[in-house]
Amino acid sequence: MAFRSGFVSIIGRPNAGKSTLLNALVGEKVAIVTAKPQTTRTRIQGMVNVKAQRGRPAGQIVFIDTPGVHRPDSRLNRKMMQEIHAALESRDLILLIVDAAERFGPADQHVLDLVKKSGGPVFLLLNKIDKLQKDKLLPIIERYSKLHEFQQVLPISARSGEGLDLLLNKVMQALPEGPRYFPPEQYTDQPERFIAAEIVREKVLLKTGKELPYATAVVIEKFEEGEKLDRIAVAIFCEREGQKAILIGKGGQKLKEIGTLARVELEALLGKKVFLELFVKVKQGWRESPAFVDELDWRNQIS
Repeated sequence: MAFRSGFVSIIGRPNAGKSTLLNALVGEKVAIVTAKPQTTRTRIQGMVNVKAQRGRPAGQIVFIDTPGVHRPDSRLNRKMMQEIHAALESRDLILLIVDAAERFGPADQHVLDLVKKSGGPVFLLLNKIDKLQKDKLLPIIERYSKLHEFQQVLPISARSGEGLDLLLNKVMQALPEGPRYFPPEQYTDQPERFIAAEIVREKVLLKTGKELPYATAVVIEKFEEGEKLDRIAVAIFCEREGQKAILIGKGGQKLKEIGTLARVELEALLGKKVFLELFVKVKQGWRESPAFVDELDWRNQIS
């Protein structure tokens, strides 16, 4: 069978499990994951190289993780929705992922309408089936099947891995013949600077309350690579002095916790010691600043 390849966009509501699915398929931590909505802010590509098996051709799948579909209320949120529309346009296949344990509502209809408008083949992934009683699955499949003519409807659990082998097989069968777009050893196109910023932002999300994460942005100000030690300076931006105080914490304890968690993960990623410095800066209204929001996208940083 001829080599197949293509771009596969993962679309869904916030917290549907898009980033967890991407990481599970790639086998590496490509996208940060937290329980807070809008953790993912840009398109993130993860590559999977598939070996030929009986009934399955060899190939390369470029999965594209996207922000959760939401109603944009700021420049940042509008930029995130632009990322989603770009992923809907430039792909060979769409994976619409939904939380099967949640009741279908207006927000789900909004995502479905976006997917319908884009045209092309769509797989429906009913995620989090590990949280669902098995007798409830068939009615959910029947309900969704009436809403759109999906090419496949696949129950999965991105967290446990259930159904992911079947998903890979079905994706490979749906993709066209094509070239290898990335070297076999490459599993993401993100530069290390961006990954480092995302790791720090993940720790901010994990260590702060519900509102603060939306008001924070992370920028790498220095990334000096050494043979045995990398020196990384990171600015955590927030919008108000009160938020800065929360991020730093009493006696600097909160910032120290964030830094320790991030440093340990960065050292594992980079394979060497890391000297990590974190600074908290106030930039009022940064979410409405076109220049600042665009600067957060690593694609603009290297252009």
